[in-house]
Amino acid sequence: MSTPAVPSVLFVCVHNAGRSQMAAAFLTRLGGDRVEVRSAGSAPADTVNPAVVEALAEVGIDITAEVPKVLTAEAVQASDVVITMGCGDACPYFPGKRYLDWKLDDPAGRGVDAVRPIRDEIERRIRGLLADLGIEAAG
Repeated sequence: MSTPAVPSVLFVCVHNAGRSQMAAAFLTRLGGDRVEVRSAGSAPADTVNPAVVEALAEVGIDITAEVPKVLTAEAVQASDVVITMGCGDACPYFPGKRYLDWKLDDPAGRGVDAVRPIRDEIERRIRGLLADLGIEAAG
């Protein structure tokens, strides 16, 4: 008897320094090993936004070791669900993939007070995504 494939989710934003990093961190925490998580950016920044790191630390998620990654066609092809967050036409499209576009404020250049509501909205959406995938959220 084979085990069902683990769904793979790719989060994409322009810099892979804010929204996509938060989404990947929440999906990793809430989905555990029941989902494969990737994140990337069409024009990655040098570092993750410090206000994003701080906002996630407030809810017990440490992303200090994360670095923005460049979006590749291979990452898209290897994913079942591709969630874009404001990267527009820079996101490659492949038939047969499930695409979602999450309209979220960009935390770039904003302080932690402005990032908290974005963080909380991303967590809400991640919980909904897990439900759609038939995966019970941990915690």
